[in-house]
Amino acid sequence: MFKFHIAALVLATGFSSAALAQTLTAQQRTACKADYEKYCSGTTPGGGRIIACLDKQRDALSDACRKVLDAQKKK
Repeated sequence: MFKFHIAALVLATGFSSAALAQTLTAQQRTACKADYEKYCSGTTPGGGRIIACLDKQRDALSDACRKVLDAQKKK
C-alpha cells in the first residue's frame, strides 16, 4: 500500500508540473488570442491541446504568438 501512495504522489507531482508549464500569463494569452480564435477556437482546453493546435499552425501565427510558443517549449 505504501508503494501505491508514493507512486500516486510522484504521478501527481509530474502532472502538476506539466500543467504549470503550460499555464500562460495574461500577456502571453493576449499575444496569441487572435491566432487562437482564428485557428484553434474549436479546440477543447486542457492537456496542452491549445498549445499543440497553435504549434501545428506555427507558420501562419503572428510573431508575438510564435515567441510565446518558443518560450513555452524552453520550460
